Amino acid sequence: MEDIIICENLKYSYPGQNGFAVNGVSFTVGRGEFISVIGHNGSGKSTLARLINGLLEPDEGKLTVLGMDVNEGKNAIEVRRHVGVVFQNPDNQMVASVVEDDIAFGPENIGVEREEIGRRIDWALSAVGMEKYRYATPARLSGGQKQRIAVAGVLAIKPDVLILDESTAMLDPRGRKEVIDVVRKLNKEEGMTIILITHFMEEALLADRTIVMNRGEIVLTGTPEQIFKQGEALQTYNLSLPRISVIAGNLRAAGMEIGNVLKPEELADEILKNFNNRGIYAGQSSYPAAAEAQNPGDWDVEIKNLTFTYSKKSPFATKALNGINLRISDGDFFGIIGHTGSGKSTLVQHLNALIKLPQAEKKYHKPKAKKGMPAPVLPSLTVGKFDLADKKTDFKALRASVGMVFQYPEYQLFAETVFADVAFGLKNFNKKLSAEEVERAVKDSLEIVGLNYEEVKDKSPFDLSGGQKRRVAIAGVIVTRPHILILDEPAAGLDPKGKSEIMELLHKLHREWCKTVIIVSHDMDEVAENCNKVAVISNGEVFACDSPANLFARANELTALGLDVPLTTKISTRIAQNGIIIHSDCTVKDFSDKVIELYGGGKNA
Repeated sequence: MEDIIICENLKYSYPGQNGFAVNGVSFTVGRGEFISVIGHNGSGKSTLARLINGLLEPDEGKLTVLGMDVNEGKNAIEVRRHVGVVFQNPDNQMVASVVEDDIAFGPENIGVEREEIGRRIDWALSAVGMEKYRYATPARLSGGQKQRIAVAGVLAIKPDVLILDESTAMLDPRGRKEVIDVVRKLNKEEGMTIILITHFMEEALLADRTIVMNRGEIVLTGTPEQIFKQGEALQTYNLSLPRISVIAGNLRAAGMEIGNVLKPEELADEILKNFNNRGIYAGQSSYPAAAEAQNPGDWDVEIKNLTFTYSKKSPFATKALNGINLRISDGDFFGIIGHTGSGKSTLVQHLNALIKLPQAEKKYHKPKAKKGMPAPVLPSLTVGKFDLADKKTDFKALRASVGMVFQYPEYQLFAETVFADVAFGLKNFNKKLSAEEVERAVKDSLEIVGLNYEEVKDKSPFDLSGGQKRRVAIAGVIVTRPHILILDEPAAGLDPKGKSEIMELLHKLHREWCKTVIIVSHDMDEVAENCNKVAVISNGEVFACDSPANLFARANELTALGLDVPLTTKISTRIAQNGIIIHSDCTVKDFSDKVIELYGGGKNA
């Protein structure tokens, strides 16, 4: 196999920063290889991608791509004709006001003929499932939709090497699968070389070879099977095993014979073999969990007939919500899932009146019923004691009580120092606080999110690492001690340890003083592991609202909506096809415990 990328002792440091972001990296990539690169936030993965693409020039070492020395500046542009990179944030790659023009930008710049450009646009849009958005405005698309367009824009240049830098982080399960399927097809059928930088361990399993980076260095390399056998080593590098490996390890520790498995159906078959050896056959099941009672609370959220249209009465009118009816109970750790563009983000922006109900607008006049027609049904929305349909509601007090953390919360940062950034909202909501009270609240908030107040208070938030920035952004929201905390994709783009730490932080807040936590997520396993109740939004409507166990039992319906189900559900479903039912709450721990419990009660135990 011809090596088309050769790195020899590659080093790079960013101006003004101590140490190397990439430090002595050496490896090769063969033509047609599928490589996955994993590592903690700040490990050097994205820097390595930019070096290979010629966006950065190495400080030391040698890097050749398709025989071209990247250190020679004249080669950089030619390298970028052959190496396409799809970055994590699609907004950084959007250049045109129409999707079609955005995708055409790359091919036009490398001199592709007009007719061929048209064919490439058709193919690239079809590849990412965005054909109907050809003439849409990128600015009006959801985050996940933008990301698909960014992928299509790079695919349209037909690169020899395609690098995806966390490019599926904001996609819904169907979108993620479609992009990965496209990537695998390009690799297998067209021989395109793929470098997949990912925090999804399940995606890393699909590669021919996996590279693990830590602090700018390559610390492990091998097949995915070889890498994920090294559980303790991965944890040392702030990574985690895929959930399937965790479950398999739990079952082995309980005495079950489980082979090396990478797919849910493989693990299900291994479990069934163990059950059969113990005399456990069709008709047996684990004990179901008792249902939790729900009592009315002071901070219930009640939504009725909520509709919303973007750019109403314009050619770009887009209906985002179409009669939402939903109740979120005081004390819930509530999940909201749905396909890209389903209306999830629009829905949660209503909860603290970032988007107001029509009745709450100053110039609102109640519509008159048309002759012979019933009076229009108006939406209603209450959050605790706040009636969001009432113009007289104290919306400032509402926003102090309902905190909102957006997608990529680090982009909310704006002040010169961490202290000023965290203090901004607090001062805005309560101008009567003394300087001492503000300082105490900021200190508490920063320490709650795991940052050392004295170390970070005077730093620029833009000098912090990605994970630290996200923590500062969350601190700036929780500094007002909101009763309800809403987070839109809070763990997107974080490494496994970072995701775990963010979710642990949210549970800590929930236990100690935050009445209700609401998360919007595309990660079904994340929702199953953390939420007691989940709502599915589809095409601006509530498709279902139930416990994770009941909801994810409807696997076929969720798949039809472009969603997925947790790994534990996939395994349980295959086992159930053999007549054995595992009653699990969908978490890895409970599923493992239920399988072990049933295995231990077998006839041949």
